[in-house]
Amino acid sequence: MSVTLTQRSDVTVTRSELEDFLFYEAALLDAWELTEWLTLFAEGADYWVPPAGSSDDADPANKLFYVADDYFRLTERVKRLGKKAAHVEWPKSRCRHLVSNVRILDGTDDSFRVTSNFVTYRSKNGSTEIYLGHHIYTMSLTGGDIKILKKVSFLDVDNLNDQGKVSIII
Repeated sequence: MSVTLTQRSDVTVTRSELEDFLFYEAALLDAWELTEWLTLFAEGADYWVPPAGSSDDADPANKLFYVADDYFRLTERVKRLGKKAAHVEWPKSRCRHLVSNVRILDGTDDSFRVTSNFVTYRSKNGSTEIYLGHHIYTMSLTGGDIKILKKVSFLDVDNLNDQGKVSIII
């Protein structure tokens, strides 16, 4: 399956290319290469994590989100998590991000939406937590590169009481 951007019939993105992109994103997060991970986002991008159990139309304008970062706040989060002063992640958690069921939802003149399922394992201090859910991305092609315009990570759990802190980037 592929998507052709409407007014740019010369530009096609395949599901396989998107899977490779999402696998690369997961590998960067697993390796705590957050500065490199940030380069996958276009300037002006958003990254949201709505409350556990939220529907796909959740909006931070009318609900308190775990994360509702614009590009500037996301950049600051990456800087903070890279420092020893980020006590909740020093030493760093051991993580594994698994990505599956990648699907292209739709495309417009210059962007397209993609969804995928995820399971993230986070191990630290003798405890392993499991986060599961799905992502919805809005992406574009910029200079031949795929860039994230918006990423929304929906946690498909009832709550986080047993899970602990969401200090990692899901």
